[in-house]
Amino acid sequence: MRVVSVVSAKGGVGKTTVAANLAAVLAAQGRRVAAVDLDPQNSLRLYFGGALDSVDGLSRAAFTGASWRSAMFEGSDGVAVLPFGALIEEEQHLFERHLDETPHWLAQGLATLRLGEADIVIVDTPPGSSAYTRAALGAAHFAINVVLADAASYAAIPQMQRMIDIYAASRPEFLGEGYVVNQVDQSRQLNKDVLRVLRGMLGPHMFPGVVHDDEGVSESLACNTTVVHYDTMCQAAADLRELGRWLLGALEAPVLARRSHA
Repeated sequence: MRVVSVVSAKGGVGKTTVAANLAAVLAAQGRRVAAVDLDPQNSLRLYFGGALDSVDGLSRAAFTGASWRSAMFEGSDGVAVLPFGALIEEEQHLFERHLDETPHWLAQGLATLRLGEADIVIVDTPPGSSAYTRAALGAAHFAINVVLADAASYAAIPQMQRMIDIYAASRPEFLGEGYVVNQVDQSRQLNKDVLRVLRGMLGPHMFPGVVHDDEGVSESLACNTTVVHYDTMCQAAADLRELGRWLLGALEAPVLARRSHA
């Protein structure tokens, strides 16, 4: 089993969209894939036809002692989905404390899913530093940091890199991190300028392509599905399929040489 944690230092970058569509494209390439939502917004399930009124998920299982497998459902695109579930505010605070006090909780829970060696788990997380992101990085074999081609994302990269260094990089099973630039509009000069700077800064750790800004992405979510399912011929779908191929290559390659960060 390979665990891929999808993270971002700031909100509004389309992180959950990338996580959901990555799960879908990997499943389409013949992999057994589980999409796990570790974000209290509980929105990953919506890309796979999850019921709006369902409260079940891994957070609720943590309180009731139910098995994680009992909280999963078979989503569209052949992806097994484990939602976050619904918690009241007090329960969420207790859950976050539990995550910090039990750093291996996520890895231990994933082990109960009885996935095979070639299977892949995509973990979605909330933006920024949180108990959820720390837990996800602590269980990850690979981290994908989703950014935009703008100044705010560029400035926030060191924050998430520090988290990756602290909670993931020291573990021998961690393969490395990759950066994905999302929602790129090639008609905007600022996007092109920041993209050039990012490529120079991140080098081989950056996905060679980009995920273009595409109206099919928002339309697909309105239809409770992924863009690769909703409009397989659109530009974003093609970008995400290429991202899936790149990720598989990273997961199957030797441990990546980690560059030093200023």
